[in-house]
Amino acid sequence: MSSPNLPEVWQRGPLPGVPPLLQPVAAALLQAREELTAALHRFPPGLLNERPAGVASVGFHLQHLAGVLDRLFTYARAEALTAGQLAALAAEQAPLTIEPGTVAHLLQQFSTQVDRALEQLRATPEAALTTARGVGRAQIPSTVIGLLGHAAEHTTRHLGQLLVTARVVQATHT
Repeated sequence: MSSPNLPEVWQRGPLPGVPPLLQPVAAALLQAREELTAALHRFPPGLLNERPAGVASVGFHLQHLAGVLDRLFTYARAEALTAGQLAALAAEQAPLTIEPGTVAHLLQQFSTQVDRALEQLRATPEAALTTARGVGRAQIPSTVIGLLGHAAEHTTRHLGQLLVTARVVQATHT
C-alpha cells in the first residue's frame, strides 16, 4: 500500500548504498514502514490491546516488529542480546499501558529500528553474507543473509497480521 503516486519501494530503483544482494531486504523494510504508517495514522490507541478471536493484538505486533528487527540484526552482527533486549522481548506479550501518543510512539520505534537496519545493511559487505551466525542461547545455525532475509520476511508476515487485526478491531468498534 504505497502512496497513490508512488510504486512500491522495490519498484523505485536501487536504494543508495545498499549492496545489491541486500536490496530486497531494505525494500521490504521500507515498504513495511510506509504501509504501517499509512494504516495506523488514525488508529485509536484504546484498541491497541484488543484481541479479536484470540489473535495477537495490534499493540503486540507493533512492539514485536521493532523488537524482532533489533534482535535479528544483533545476531547478524554476531552479538548476544543485551539485558535490555531480553526485557523488551518479555514485555512484548504484556498488554500495553495506553497513553496519548502511544500509537505514534510505537510507530516511531519501528521507524527508528528500520533506519538502524538500513545503516547496518549499508555497512554489510556482500562477501560476509554467507558467514555463519548463531541464533539465541542455543546458537541455532544460520548465516548473515539468512538472518537478514528472515528479518524482512518476519516483518512482512507480522505486518500483514497487524493490518488485518487493525481492520477487524476498528470495524467492530465503529
